[in-house]
Amino acid sequence: MSTEGDQRVLVFAPIGRDGPASAELFRSARIDAAVCSSLSDLIVQLRQGVGAVVIAEEGLFATDAEPLTEWVARQPPWSDLPFIVLTSHREQPAVVAWRRDLVTALRNVSLLERPIQPITLLSAVQSAMRARRRQYEIRALIHAREQAAQELERLVVERTRALAESNEHLRVEMAERAQVEETLRQAQKIEAIGRLTGGVAHDFNNLLMVISGGLDMLDRQSDPARRRRLMDGMIQAAQRGASLTRQLLAFSRRQELRPEPVDIARQIGGMRELLDRSLRGDVHVQFEFPDALWPVEVDPGELELVVLNLAVNARDAMPTGGTILVRGENLANWRDDEISGDFVRLSVVDSGTGMSEDVRLRVFEPFFTTKDIGKGSGLGLAQVYGFSKQSRGTVRIESELGRGTTIALYLPRSAHAASTSRRHLVDFHHASARHHAQGRILLVEDDAEVAALVSEMLRQLGYEVTHAASAAAALGALADGRAVDLVFSDVMMPGGMNGVELAREIQKRRGDMPILLTSGYSGTAVHAAREAGVRILSKPYGVDELAAAIDAAKTESVPSRARSS
Repeated sequence: MSTEGDQRVLVFAPIGRDGPASAELFRSARIDAAVCSSLSDLIVQLRQGVGAVVIAEEGLFATDAEPLTEWVARQPPWSDLPFIVLTSHREQPAVVAWRRDLVTALRNVSLLERPIQPITLLSAVQSAMRARRRQYEIRALIHAREQAAQELERLVVERTRALAESNEHLRVEMAERAQVEETLRQAQKIEAIGRLTGGVAHDFNNLLMVISGGLDMLDRQSDPARRRRLMDGMIQAAQRGASLTRQLLAFSRRQELRPEPVDIARQIGGMRELLDRSLRGDVHVQFEFPDALWPVEVDPGELELVVLNLAVNARDAMPTGGTILVRGENLANWRDDEISGDFVRLSVVDSGTGMSEDVRLRVFEPFFTTKDIGKGSGLGLAQVYGFSKQSRGTVRIESELGRGTTIALYLPRSAHAASTSRRHLVDFHHASARHHAQGRILLVEDDAEVAALVSEMLRQLGYEVTHAASAAAALGALADGRAVDLVFSDVMMPGGMNGVELAREIQKRRGDMPILLTSGYSGTAVHAAREAGVRILSKPYGVDELAAAIDAAKTESVPSRARSS
């Protein structure tokens, strides 16, 4: 990239003999020099290449030097052209200020005051030329790097094309394999659903029988005591159904999952119905939890899923039946290669066939399974391993062929106490009627039967109810100026706008409006509602739960109204 112009000195001294004299001095030292007669000529010469520039300052007095400063400013990143400015004895403030501005504009400037010895000027020019040559070396390196990058890019393009051609057959094979794997995954999902739903279908039918039969008998009974017994039976059936539904949602990870202090004995003890339905009749489950078992900080839904996975694996390892022992114990100041501190060891023990050492070393690998095709996905123990690690713990497995298996989770002790009162999943206490007016509620619900029931519950609580069957209808009701004190909406609705989106739109239009959402299958709606600052009431709910949720929504809206005012 180097040119002859890159090694020359440009001299701009249009007044007097400084220009020709300096050029002759440089040529005598075998330095190519060119004298520029005007500023425009200097700009033209700069574009053709230059090693250094010598300027007599009087050549720039009362001259528009903007073309020169613009050229300096537009230099490429590698370039910082050296200027040698020959100055005079003039020290007037205006001249000093002008020189200061000139140095700033030209950037790389050396000032030499005249008269000046020829050797001094020659030495300064030679030093500037050496610095400029280093700049040109950097330019050459940058150019070489760009060429190498272009060559590399060309090679990459060619290689990519070759790989694309050579991998086309592989892509076809991978697509076929992916299709087979997807078919297998679907079969495994169906098998897993069938294994679980086969155990709960009978119980759901029994629950429905209790409720439907009770409603039928309710009209045929006049004895208050018998009617009360029928009502109690239906309430208990509804509670059992709601409890089972919530456990299934936690199993499928459709509920919001958050770590919290968990009483293992209470949490796992509440899974007995689910475990009994998931296991065979010849497999029994025993719990062994000490009274002083520490709480742990885990996600309760994930914990239940882990125990369910381990119980199902233990069941499959005992083809002739047996007992599964779920045991908890405190480990104070536990220390090993992975963890240290206070831990709770949760063990699932079976007396099944056990496993070989080779299998034991691989059981936590995703998709690894020793079961027949269609009998297991190989993800259960991988989920157990991931859960223990994400919970800041670990998992250990002990097994021997013919002598059963023990899988132990080491879960860190929680610094907070778990709730001592067991939380009921559904509460069907009878609410007392509120005879005085409580306000006006806009109910948004697309299911007519649910809307009718909830409207009666709200009226029981003393509210006036306006029903809208869609989000669009609700927005229309608010737009026409109808008096509303709270909006109570289902999350899942037809029409393109769900309850969370409706809540956000209402917040934009009427930021002071209290909003309460409800859903029986919330999925990601819980997180979205929390981001929008909206409370969610889970279905099914009773009158007291509805009243408490409405009061909480009203209370939460008061600070936001205060802030907005």
